[in-house]
Amino acid sequence: MKRAAALSALACLLALSATAPAASGAPARGGERAAPAAGRTSALDAVPRRGVLRVCTTGDYPPFSYRDSKTGRYRGVDIDMARDLAKSLDARPRYVPTTWAGLVGALSAGRCDIAMGGVSVTLPRARAVHFSAPTRTDGKTPLVRCKDKDKYATLRQIDRPGTRVVVNPGGTNEEFARSHLEHATLTVHRDNTTIFDEILAGRADVMMTDASETRYQARIHPALCSLHPDKPFTFSEKAYAMPRGDNEFKAYVDQWVHLATHDGTYRKYEDAWMTR
Repeated sequence: MKRAAALSALACLLALSATAPAASGAPARGGERAAPAAGRTSALDAVPRRGVLRVCTTGDYPPFSYRDSKTGRYRGVDIDMARDLAKSLDARPRYVPTTWAGLVGALSAGRCDIAMGGVSVTLPRARAVHFSAPTRTDGKTPLVRCKDKDKYATLRQIDRPGTRVVVNPGGTNEEFARSHLEHATLTVHRDNTTIFDEILAGRADVMMTDASETRYQARIHPALCSLHPDKPFTFSEKAYAMPRGDNEFKAYVDQWVHLATHDGTYRKYEDAWMTR
């Protein structure tokens, strides 16, 4: 109840600030105006009015976002979070399929209000979209067959002739592999839902992806091992992405994320996927 009341009060405060006249037309701190771009209604108002929160998601990244090909149903940590965010805005979620390569473009084109599903914060993305407060920290680390866990623990061990590294296209996994590997063989596998089968079947040796994903895949595939997930090669954060310019909606989502990551909500959803 306290959480719902806090979000309701924040929505009212943001709505009032949007209608209040700006002093001498001065921009807000940081050089940005508090209101959305001219002629555009904030999603903070538009979503409750239409009763639908449009969520861009790839549906290929468990435990965060997974679309069942048989039922078409979306599941995952961030799918649960999307449901909660929509409910807080008196709306229901509608999932808009996208790809990692097309995610930023879909947001910029206005096809969705928010992107959710294990999205990593990067500076190139941050130039094009707003990011919410982070939901968790992460970083790239290897996933390999357990029998090979002593062969591929470091980048030097991985980046050797004969090592077969597999990546999914268009995201931070491919970007990381291409920028750090010179000698290993790199293969792009376009179906992120079956990519780990390539390692299990012996057609690839390593995938370097976010530690959270390696932990999940190692749990559901006992033959695969996540290597040093507590000490990944990189530091990154996951967050939710929104179109640039809508500072009111971003402020609301930031507060909602802050509450969810401090009252146990996010942890509850993540634990349900990581421990079951």
